[in-house]
Amino acid sequence: MKIFPALQAGNPPGGNSPARRGALAFTLVEILMAIGILALVLTAIYSSWTAILRASKVGLDAAASVQRSRIAIRTIEDALTCAQSFQANVNYYQFFAMNGSEATLSFVARLPDSFPRSSKFELFPVRRVTFFVDSKKELLLQQSPLLTEIDKDEKKFPLVLARNVQGFKMEFWDTRQREWVDEWRETNQIPKTLRLALQIADKPNSPARAVQEIIRIVSVPSQSVAPVWQAPMGGLRPGQQPPGTLPGPNGIPPGGLPPGSLPQQPGVQSPGIR
Repeated sequence: MKIFPALQAGNPPGGNSPARRGALAFTLVEILMAIGILALVLTAIYSSWTAILRASKVGLDAAASVQRSRIAIRTIEDALTCAQSFQANVNYYQFFAMNGSEATLSFVARLPDSFPRSSKFELFPVRRVTFFVDSKKELLLQQSPLLTEIDKDEKKFPLVLARNVQGFKMEFWDTRQREWVDEWRETNQIPKTLRLALQIADKPNSPARAVQEIIRIVSVPSQSVAPVWQAPMGGLRPGQQPPGTLPGPNGIPPGGLPPGSLPQQPGVQSPGIR
């Protein structure tokens, strides 16, 4: 009878021999390769995740910059549409505009309750508003009631409308030359049309292609109120001129009539005058 070599050696069939253990285990090279592949996979996942985060942050910064620029230019538009001036007190209603690295725009307006910081000036709707760019490249807004100075809090903590401002330029339509001019010299008058250009970057050192520019043409519906419109009209007889005015054609005083009033016809009594 034949005796198998394995049985002769005392090892049962399928036993845990050293040769079999070596055939079932991983070698050191295989373990190192598996660790390397796992590291590459984790690195790829981490790189993809960080790239997504960076792209998301860049997109959010760009969207925030565009939104800030729109809000800033809209705030200036809202203030300009509420501008007012009275010729009899023109020294208090002067319209200042200056271009440059630290551009400034200042005028008086009757502002609505929805205007920024109106709750602070609840009892003073007529205020002087000043938009300016400071040395930090920020577009700021300061307000003060008419005939008063800017308080300490407003000077120290002005409202920041936009940051990283690369440019703020104002142009005015000259009705005589029929062209845009970048200097407004008639400080006693309100310009009829302005063109505003605001440039805002996402970051302080953003390249030129990352700068957002918004241009708006604002038609100011206001005009200076003539002194005759400020004179008290109560107690005048039909056809009587306000004191200090010369009679004009059809009884209309120089400078026109107050808004909403009708020319006085001879022999016709004005409503509300007894």
